[in-house]
Amino acid sequence: MNEYEKKVYEELIIWKHEILKRPTILDRLSKKAQKKVNEIIPEKVHTAVTEAMKGMVHATLTGSNFTTRKSQGIGLTLLEKDEKLKEKLNSYRRTATIEGAGTGAAGLLVGLADFPLFLTIKMKFLFEVASIYGYDTTSYEERLFLLYVFQLAFSKDEAKVNTYEMIKQWEQRKDQVKELDWRTFQQEYREYIDLIKLLQMVPGLGAIVGAFANYRLTEHLGNTAMNAYRLRILTSRPIID
Repeated sequence: MNEYEKKVYEELIIWKHEILKRPTILDRLSKKAQKKVNEIIPEKVHTAVTEAMKGMVHATLTGSNFTTRKSQGIGLTLLEKDEKLKEKLNSYRRTATIEGAGTGAAGLLVGLADFPLFLTIKMKFLFEVASIYGYDTTSYEERLFLLYVFQLAFSKDEAKVNTYEMIKQWEQRKDQVKELDWRTFQQEYREYIDLIKLLQMVPGLGAIVGAFANYRLTEHLGNTAMNAYRLRILTSRPIID
């Protein structure tokens, strides 16, 4: 293990503690508030999210619209792969920010279009990440892994812990996992973004909130994806416990 990989290992330990830490009182209060927010969000917003997610999951597992160059990371060190990911993240973050500002400024009806558009941006980014780290996304198992990475980024509490364990043990468990727990996947994502997306539809705030939200959510997804693939690579070595 070289010096950079040792540094990554230390960062993964910190990342693990962040994921596995118990919810704080503030977290629990936030979850209660989130349920209240859920009740006041228009039903057509809930429907838009549900349909967009169903379409994204189906396209991810069976479609060809997310295909990307194979194995961009062949011959690269882990450091070089991480740097390549950061460059790609900058590009996708700019695209997501512009898209969020545009749909946020246009009001409720156009704002609803942000759900499938932003989901598409995030999934295309994850396909790029997989390629950078040397994984073949034409494989069903690799596409399923991408959905677990997505779920890890946009879930909380017990669901996040369970998803982390799935990702950590992926090489041992991937042959037994044939499908995604759709109900958990959908509920966790909706709870994670509902408040943000509701604010995005408020007149006068939409463009600002949309741009900021998409920027931060893409950045968070990028950090989660990088650490998930780092963990997957380094778990083949006995030093990761």
